[in-house]
Amino acid sequence: MVLHSLSAAPGSNAYRDCLQLLGKGDALLLLADGVYAALADTQAYLDILNSGAELYLLQPDAAAAGILNDTGERITPVDFDAFAELTERFVKQQAWY
Repeated sequence: MVLHSLSAAPGSNAYRDCLQLLGKGDALLLLADGVYAALADTQAYLDILNSGAELYLLQPDAAAAGILNDTGERITPVDFDAFAELTERFVKQQAWY
């Protein structure tokens, strides 16, 4: 069980590497440019859905990108407090830039 935090845009090497290691029991937090993977009806969104991981989106970053209302339904938006709770819940963490 690993918390993956992805701040790289879909199509980047970091995004592809993250998807290869992401699996059931893991969680994915999208932040910075990674929030674009949460856009509904995109291949990136389908890819992360198919990973079997729990999906989270840093709400302030999605709002700053102007996409908060365009994200897929199966991604849970979180604030900074919930982000901190995720880091407490998942002892192992991997950041992808």
